[in-house]
Parts: sequence; structure tokens; C-alpha cells
Amino acid sequence: MYFAALLARTEDGWEASDTELDDVETLSDLTDLAREASVDEDTVLVYIEQEDAWFGVVRVDGEEDPRIYVSDASAAARSSYGEILLTDELLGREPGAEDEIAALEELVDLDGTEDGEPDDPLPDADGAGGAVTEPDLDQEDPDAVPAGPLGDLAILADLGLSEKDLLTLRTDALAEIADALGAADVLEAVR
Repeated sequence: MYFAALLARTEDGWEASDTELDDVETLSDLTDLAREASVDEDTVLVYIEQEDAWFGVVRVDGEEDPRIYVSDASAAARSSYGEILLTDELLGREPGAEDEIAALEELVDLDGTEDGEPDDPLPDADGAGGAVTEPDLDQEDPDAVPAGPLGDLAILADLGLSEKDLLTLRTDALAEIADALGAADVLEAVR
């Protein structure tokens, strides 16, 4: 179960609205949604949570690039909305690297065998062929998503929620974020 909300800062404080993410497929779509809710290009926070699994905050300040924080990247990676937030940049990957690797794998058989040719098995202890392969434990999966928090820890620091406090949020994080922003009452009206 997902919940998403927008908190837009105005001259009179914060305005809150729940939002549907059905038409959101990319971070760019999410950023555009936030900018539409912005008053005078002021700060807008998009909050997304998957019940008891993870939450994410995207901060959009005018035309600046969005800032992102995800409470548990590995949990978010298993979610369609979480995947939107886990950009190559946030994960420390070369942009477009996954697309390039997939294209190369289609062009070249990277395991070194011809089509229809069986893999050469490693010999077992008596020298005969066996089907056991040794895993290479020294190589890290470049596509692996780290467990735990990921992103801009200072995303809410200037709004009243320190990095340390952000890291301690678990369940019902939106209520604590809204409380720190002074937006608890307006959020409660839409929740």
C-alpha cells in the first residue's frame, strides 16, 4: 500500500495535498508534478511511502535539480515508485550504464560460448568434469542497491529536521516530518 503527499511552502505556511502517482513514470514526471504545485517557485516536498517498508522525500526548489532521500534503498528498489527515486546519480552509477551493458549483452555472447555449445565445466577433485562453478566472492554486483538510507541527508535540515533525526525516522515518518515543518495540521486534513 502506497501513500503520496505534496507539501508546498507558501507565504502563509505549508499547503498539503495527497496525490496520485498513476501517471508518474520518471523522476522528471515527479519533478514536474511538484513544480505544478509550487507557489512562486518555492519549496515543494513530495513524500512517498510504502507501508512499513520505506519512504522517500523529493525536494524541488524552483528550477533547481530535485534532491532525494530514500529511507531504505534496497526495499525501494523492489517498488515501482521506489525505482523512480533511485536514479543512476543517486546510486553512484554512470548514467545510462545499464542500457549500454544490456545492448552489449545482446550483441555479444559474454560467456564465451557459441550458441548451442555447452559451458566447459570445472574439473572436480578427481580431475573429471563437473558442473560445479566457483563463485567469485571478490566481485561486487555493480547493479546491487545498498540496504539502508540513501541520498541527501540534509534535505530537510534547513526546514527543521536534522540529518540525525531524518535517519531515525521509521514508521509514520510523514507525521514527524510535517511536525518538524510546522505542517502537521494541514497534513492531517488531507490524510
